[in-house]
Amino acid sequence: MTELNDDAAMGFVGVSTGQSSIREVFPAWARVLGLPSDRLVGFDLPVGATREQYRETIGAIRDDPGLRGALITTHKIGVHDAAADMFAELDEFATRCGEISSVSKRGSALVGHAKDPITAGLSLEEFLAPDHFATTGADLLCLGAGGAGTAIAWYLAGRADRPRRIVCTDTDPRRLSELVEVLRRGGLDTGNVVTAVADGPADELVAACPPGSLVVNATGLGKDRPGSPVSDAVRWPDRAVVWELNYRGSLEFLGQARAGEAAAGLTVVDGWRYFIHGWSQVIAEVFDLELDEGTVGRLAAAAEAVR
Repeated sequence: MTELNDDAAMGFVGVSTGQSSIREVFPAWARVLGLPSDRLVGFDLPVGATREQYRETIGAIRDDPGLRGALITTHKIGVHDAAADMFAELDEFATRCGEISSVSKRGSALVGHAKDPITAGLSLEEFLAPDHFATTGADLLCLGAGGAGTAIAWYLAGRADRPRRIVCTDTDPRRLSELVEVLRRGGLDTGNVVTAVADGPADELVAACPPGSLVVNATGLGKDRPGSPVSDAVRWPDRAVVWELNYRGSLEFLGQARAGEAAAGLTVVDGWRYFIHGWSQVIAEVFDLELDEGTVGRLAAAAEAVR
């Protein structure tokens, strides 16, 4: 572990950082990890922030000697597009996925990382059997093609047990084109990747999925903004796995999935473990820590205690 100042702190870039559960969790994790400070500095930016806002925020993190780095949520692609040149180094995923979810400092230089593919993999392996798609012939339907949606598609496109089809939606056709290009740049087969611009509820796409399909809400709706990418009339595929990436907010999508859970035999997963893995991976990068399975278990237990 790199030697840290007594007041070494971490930043958090989001939309409404004061409402995040990390405010209660981070002090408990600081004790588990032996961090010198439990101080977390929030930077709130609106959805669709300007280039100048992104660059000002990254500059503030860079120029504050008390900050060791930061986690970025919601604004991962925006930060990359607006401020990639402010980083001395970007990791492979950040370059290929076109997003930055973690900022760390090595001396005075900024290093950008995209942790979502790792976080997606760690989370998926907890609730999805290794042969899930081979035994079911199921699809992935990922509603939302931002940083998290791209990472999920990336991970499953490269998995030995690959979905029959990878179907991704977004309101912005440019994001869909970029998602496909990210997979191509990574050397992944895009022959079974289907994209669709979502101009309303995705009920028909959900209903067209085979039994056992993985349906993901990666739109941000239900967290930073109220709403859901499907309507209350949605017909879930039998035995589908429905994953709501959000763990807080109005969570309409999660409520819709739970309403159909018994009738369709759904497996419904919320975003809590995604939150645990996402934050722990970035904290380890920012503070130059090694995380083993036991440490992650202790972090999860500490988080659950204050949830």
